[in-house]
Amino acid sequence: MQPEWRVFADADTLVAALANVLCAEAEADIAARGVFHLVLAGGSTPRTLYRALADRRAGNAHWQVWYGDERCLPAGHPERNSVMSEAAWLAASNIPPENRRPIPAELGAVEAAARYAGWLKGVADFDVVLLGMGEDGHTASLFPDHNWGGAPGSQDVLAVYAAPKPPPERVSLSATRLGRSRRVWFVITGSGKREALTRWKNGETLPVSAVRGKLDTVAWVDAAAWPAEE
Repeated sequence: MQPEWRVFADADTLVAALANVLCAEAEADIAARGVFHLVLAGGSTPRTLYRALADRRAGNAHWQVWYGDERCLPAGHPERNSVMSEAAWLAASNIPPENRRPIPAELGAVEAAARYAGWLKGVADFDVVLLGMGEDGHTASLFPDHNWGGAPGSQDVLAVYAAPKPPPERVSLSATRLGRSRRVWFVITGSGKREALTRWKNGETLPVSAVRGKLDTVAWVDAAAWPAEE
């Protein structure tokens, strides 16, 4: 099943719209269930989104923040997704530190995956999962020709080795666990993503096509990434 495609003139317009919808979704979910479970993505466009959320003073004690993947680098390393998210938004937000759960990837892929899986045992479905897409069609740290964790009985959190982009050692939520979310929203910008997006639209099996939300799956795309009409 294809996602809903939402195409915007440029990345700034996309980010503004997504930030507004995300804040509204959080408000509705907190009103309905008292909590909002959000999974964050890494990358340059998510960084811009997080800055927009900071500008909106998004987040409070009802928000629970998780991560879709992390690079196995030392704690505090600037290329870690959690470090980027903290700097762009979370550190200045009203989300308590105990509600912000980075993957402890400094422990190594196997130990970090096991520990994060344990933390997730008490969480049923996420409310919103944010994901990006790489130029090869990967999402989170689920890469082509690797285990995506999409089969029945797959582990919730995967230790990833020999990733095709550095660093080679990573931790990622599996496609199955990412799909245990009410909503899955992909954020895709830039002309470098156009080829992979074309392959996805044409029905090719890629990591990005393996994750689906229970209520909706939306690809938020800017015009630069959107394939030209044939």
